[in-house]
Amino acid sequence: MSGGEIAALIAAVAFVLLVLLLAVPLLKLGRTLDEATLAVRKTHDGIAPLLAEAHETIEAVNTQLVHVEGIAKNVNSMTTNVAAMTAVVSSTLGSPMIKAAAFTYGVRKTVSDRRDADAVRTARRKHRADKRGRN
Repeated sequence: MSGGEIAALIAAVAFVLLVLLLAVPLLKLGRTLDEATLAVRKTHDGIAPLLAEAHETIEAVNTQLVHVEGIAKNVNSMTTNVAAMTAVVSSTLGSPMIKAAAFTYGVRKTVSDRRDADAVRTARRKHRADKRGRN
């Protein structure tokens, strides 16, 4: 055997070893891909019922939102009616009540001032009478 043939034989053996060394990780990678494919299939099979339940839940929520929207419209209508009623009552009864309150305040103030004035006059008369009685 010549030197070139020995070198070719060594190169061929090295290439076979290299292929064998690379074959092991490739086989493991193939198993890993198989497991990943299986996991994706199981997930796909398991997600269908979840999506169906989520769809039903969303439909139920949408139905409830329609009811809530109706309630909100009614509350808005009631609020508008109450505001209008308050304005009517305020304009109808508010002004006369303010006038009545002002009138009763004036009457109380006048009566109170007269009582105070009468009390002052009585005190002055008594004081003058006491002075005259001493002299």
